[in-house]
Amino acid sequence: MAVNIPGLISVIVFYILILIVGVVAGRKKRSKTVVGIILADRNMSLVVSLFTITATWIGGGFINGTAEIVAKKGFAWMQAPIGYSLSLIIGGILFCPRLRRDNCITMLDPFQDRYGGVMGALMCIPQFLGDLFWTAAILSALGSTMAIILDLDETLSVIISAIISVSYTLVGGLWSVAYTDIVQLICLSVGLVVAAPFIMTNQAVDLQRIQETWLGEVTLQQTGYFLDRYGLLILGGTTWQEMYQRTLACRTTRQAVASSVVAGVMCLLLSIPPAVIGFAGSAADWNQTGYMGEIPLTVEQMHFILPMALQYLCPMTVSILGLGAVSAAVMSSTDSSTLCTASVFTKNIYKSIIRKKALDREMVWVMRVAIVVTGALAAVIAIVVKSVYGLFILCSDLMYVILFPQFICVLYISSCNAYGSFVGFMVAFILRACSGAKLINFPAIIHYPLYNTTDGQLFPFRTLIAVIGFFLIISVSVGTKLLFTRGWISRKYDIFDCFGHLQSSDTADKLEASEMLPESDVKKGKLDTCSRASSDNM
Repeated sequence: MAVNIPGLISVIVFYILILIVGVVAGRKKRSKTVVGIILADRNMSLVVSLFTITATWIGGGFINGTAEIVAKKGFAWMQAPIGYSLSLIIGGILFCPRLRRDNCITMLDPFQDRYGGVMGALMCIPQFLGDLFWTAAILSALGSTMAIILDLDETLSVIISAIISVSYTLVGGLWSVAYTDIVQLICLSVGLVVAAPFIMTNQAVDLQRIQETWLGEVTLQQTGYFLDRYGLLILGGTTWQEMYQRTLACRTTRQAVASSVVAGVMCLLLSIPPAVIGFAGSAADWNQTGYMGEIPLTVEQMHFILPMALQYLCPMTVSILGLGAVSAAVMSSTDSSTLCTASVFTKNIYKSIIRKKALDREMVWVMRVAIVVTGALAAVIAIVVKSVYGLFILCSDLMYVILFPQFICVLYISSCNAYGSFVGFMVAFILRACSGAKLINFPAIIHYPLYNTTDGQLFPFRTLIAVIGFFLIISVSVGTKLLFTRGWISRKYDIFDCFGHLQSSDTADKLEASEMLPESDVKKGKLDTCSRASSDNM
């Protein structure tokens, strides 16, 4: 098959448009400080915030992954778009006001403020890995789409898309990302809404073929696994820097919460077109189309279902419009995740630990290097791992089992300290690593109940690990406080310096008490501090 020249031209025009919008927006509202680059000078309007949050969430993984899972397993398993949409609503209501109240720059600032730089840096690990898998899912979706519709090399498509998104992100930071998101969300919405009816009404689509399978089935044995995934998506989805970077950039807290909640509703609505496309793709008789590949489609081919439907079940113009939708989704999410990773590295690792005296100019260059490195790593993962929906799920895995319990504790439970946080982190990380990851062929060392070699872990092990981590954070925090404050362990072993303030506060309390006592009581030496002072004077 020859390269689709009209389609290629349209993609080139679209990429040039996005690049121009990103560069112009970045230069027009160019910030001179790192905080300005990360948070758009905290001056983002409600409309811009709403568009950029929605566009960021609806990436290539969201679109292609939704179509893939509906075609493969039915509507019952369309968990990711539902879960991620709900996570926006919950995160906006539950966490956003607290972060804004504390004047945070990133969502990881509370960890460093309460637990110190080392623990804050440790919390960056699941964030970095989650963003890498998220970006990889996005780029993988675009690569497969361009390979089908344009007959372009999948690897080349991934590389070019990564380069374009990184380029304009380097120029203007969040302002560039936000304004390109507006254009991208419009293209995405129009492309999907227009393409879905053409695909559903194509003569090759016979709904009778899937009348017994379109809904999907969740067996009793799969119930724990099914609910575990919802916990992963809904609760794990609340701990993404991408959302908080935009809500922290809003002018007011009310605008921030409103934009997050409305964006969640919009994401849920925009998941309908790709779900319908996946549904139609599973019902299509591909022998009646121009598709010349293997029939019936294998499980491995299901991640191509959306681009295949656009290519073979739509007229050429609609197909190109659909490609524009996928391209828009990819660009809007790739730039966001690379910027977020770079922001966290620059603020919470480089500035807080490596170079505490670094000036803005130096930090800007560090951020630019981090953007390039993040984009390159994500492109490599996208080329190696092929399942879009699998990457879409995997990116929230560590966010759920590790970061969500930590996030709850650091924001809402004042008794938690660095010792509890560290133990909870390490135990959760080890347990998750030992549970295996089938997608990346990482073997399971721990076999939970219902485990089998075909399906892997069917027990809700992620939720179990998250609960264990939550319990350890609280219990170890309370335990270490008792050990140190009661003198059972000397405070010289307080390596995280969690209780060094207690001695000085005790002295301050005694001095305050002495001021409240009658002068005669003080002279009689009723306070130890006064008695010691008298003996010293003698």
